[in-house]
Amino acid sequence: MAGREPVEVTNLDRYDHPVLPWSRAEEALATSMPSPSVPSFLGTVRPDGRPSSAGVGAVWLDGGVYFTSSPGARKARNLAQNPNCTFSVRLGGIDVVAEGEAARVTDPDTLMRLAAIYWEAGWPAEVEGDAFTAPFNAPSAGPPPWHLYRMRVATVFGVATAEPYGAARWRFDG
Repeated sequence: MAGREPVEVTNLDRYDHPVLPWSRAEEALATSMPSPSVPSFLGTVRPDGRPSSAGVGAVWLDGGVYFTSSPGARKARNLAQNPNCTFSVRLGGIDVVAEGEAARVTDPDTLMRLAAIYWEAGWPAEVEGDAFTAPFNAPSAGPPPWHLYRMRVATVFGVATAEPYGAARWRFDG
């Protein structure tokens, strides 16, 4: 993660390929998101233990996954009860699944920084108070405001879908 190195690396490849370097996954995450052409999914846990998954417009920044949610959306309600979540994305040459915990971000500087990143990607987000507004969002997003969340990543799995092939698990300190 930008400036963070894994504390444990496990080669999961069953075909004798060398272990995938973390830099390959990190570079793909940093250069591919956010983009409307890169679908990504957040997995959360409902209060009754059932899984829930939702598409999100995500940003990889400073070793974390940022995404937004309406306060009333299922994912926000789930995270309020249980911050454990997953993030899945297919990037050029590598599939990535991350596990960690998400928390709401209200820091004005971080909100402004992420609003600018979303703006550059085509979503004209603006900071209003401690959340985002915009003239549009995904059809299922609900009305503004939209809260910003950061997933602190603990474990990442990567499976290369292009040469050099391989599969790895990277674990990070809290």
